[in-house]
Amino acid sequence: MNFFKKCTFPIVLGLALTVGFFSSCEEDLTTIGSGVVGAEAFTSGTVVYDVFTYNKNVAAVRTNRLPIYQLGMFSHGVFGNTEGSITTQLQLSNPNPLFGSLRQSTEDTSDSDDAITTIEENETVKEVFLYIPYLTVGATDRDLDGVVDALDVEPENPDNDSDGDGVSNSLERATNTDPWDTESLDANADGINDTDGQPIVANNFAQRRVLDSIYGAIDASFRLKVEHSTYFLRDLDPNSNFQESQAYFSTQEFSPNFVSDVLYDSAESGELFIDDKEILLSQEDNETTDEVDESLTFEKLNPGIRVPLDNDFFQDYILSKEGSSELFSQSNFSTYLRGIHLSLESDAPEGLMLLLDLRFANIQITYTHDSYNANSTNENSIEVLEKNYQINLITPNTQTGSVNGNAVNTLINDNYPTAIAQTLDTGETTSRIYVKGGAGIFSEIDLFETANGREAISQIKSENWIINEANLVFYIDRDELDMVGGIIEPPRLYLYNTQSNVPLYNPFTDPGPIQGDPFPLLNSYPNYDGVIEKSGEDGIKYSVKITDHINNLVLRDSTNVTLGLTLTTNILSIGSANAMLADNVERFIPVTSTLTPLGTVLFGSNIPVTDPDFDKRLRLEISYTKVD
Repeated sequence: MNFFKKCTFPIVLGLALTVGFFSSCEEDLTTIGSGVVGAEAFTSGTVVYDVFTYNKNVAAVRTNRLPIYQLGMFSHGVFGNTEGSITTQLQLSNPNPLFGSLRQSTEDTSDSDDAITTIEENETVKEVFLYIPYLTVGATDRDLDGVVDALDVEPENPDNDSDGDGVSNSLERATNTDPWDTESLDANADGINDTDGQPIVANNFAQRRVLDSIYGAIDASFRLKVEHSTYFLRDLDPNSNFQESQAYFSTQEFSPNFVSDVLYDSAESGELFIDDKEILLSQEDNETTDEVDESLTFEKLNPGIRVPLDNDFFQDYILSKEGSSELFSQSNFSTYLRGIHLSLESDAPEGLMLLLDLRFANIQITYTHDSYNANSTNENSIEVLEKNYQINLITPNTQTGSVNGNAVNTLINDNYPTAIAQTLDTGETTSRIYVKGGAGIFSEIDLFETANGREAISQIKSENWIINEANLVFYIDRDELDMVGGIIEPPRLYLYNTQSNVPLYNPFTDPGPIQGDPFPLLNSYPNYDGVIEKSGEDGIKYSVKITDHINNLVLRDSTNVTLGLTLTTNILSIGSANAMLADNVERFIPVTSTLTPLGTVLFGSNIPVTDPDFDKRLRLEISYTKVD
């Protein structure tokens, strides 16, 4: 079975929809305006239809070959805790790697080879670092003062002074000093740092970035452990005769049974903290370039985790295996080394959860080796050189749009509170809709009345209404969220067709991402909407426009299928992943819902008329125009 589906949009969604519909099964028609079209009078109004909501628990969801992985612990006041760990393969940057200058087979003949340049190179690991970048937000700087808007107290004033050192941000940018460091300034713009008298090297400080998708105790210390994984992650499924990719699910745990060597443990090495500044790596001076001192400059990495790994492990498993069958191909290497396992803990009550893109993570091995220098004038012609070799975790596949390599996200949830658990998979309509990302909860929504809505749709057809707009409005249960406090509310909802797994927005008529937009995931497909509406800091509702979908039911006799509702981290992502529901029912659900630990509580449809929140119940609202 193909566990990941690539959704495609039917061409019919791209057609302009202009004719429509409706009458209410719940209320009498209310005219809200009238006028003349040509010589004909018309009326317009709004009607409301009942919908029916059902909460569905996701027991497990496929979590390998994802674009984003969750690491750490996320504490949600309503749903409880979710713990995420990662087990990943490692990828050779090139198969059968050469360490040093000579192939190992050549080195092995050094005793019998008459060539003086053939020597044992004695490749030795100097240091090994694991680097995983944080996700960052696109940086806009409206006043061009060198401080991005999200970090700028006065984002439209280039003359403000972020670090309070008496020099404006705009002057700091012009003089290549750090607008966040009081020890980095050049008030007279003479190229000399005022605090230490040293020449200023352009752009030679750690710039701050706006970090994204880090939840919990961002200012507290955390512990990271990196272990050698002994579990073999298969790329292909033997049950499909190796024709389809192997699926691994969120409930599969790899530690402690399938880990061995501890490659790094911050509990022993020292506390780690989240830092939004670039990582600066010192350079060594190149003696052949007299006019430049490279030791005064830095290599820069985006903010992220960078920790040392065990040298001896990589000496034994990598450098000492040069020329061996274990490193001959990626397939051999994956079978041999298996991979690494990552886990993260925080003592803070709210925990710490990082969302990470492993495609840009790597392990950098720095090693030294002996080399024969034929141009040396010294008696000893052997010199020691230093080189790097990079091992990746998983890498982007530019041809297929997927990834090379395999990594699995283990996601373990606390048991849900009884009030939530009792609403899951009951077959009964709900008064509250619970949606939670990861291996969480989604909702199914049926439109109209019984008999698959045929009666209501037929009535709409007979009225010959022009449908102006059709909306599902999801009100947030503020009492439920405010009771626990501190809830990070999901920025957008994702509504989709549960049969085809395509979202209900129309990519052919609804504006997609605009080049240069710093927030394309929220601003794309504005007609569909689904973005949270707030009053102050509190979310009030989400509105999802489904006009095209309703027109398809009325004009094109499309099937009134059950809709699915979940969260989205990326409205542009339309893939679906295999999931296990109650009673081992297998279903595809949107991948985008798997990539977030967030959750929220919305008003459902089954709310009594006598309930004070009756007007906040979920219903289908349709605005129409009718020619009299």
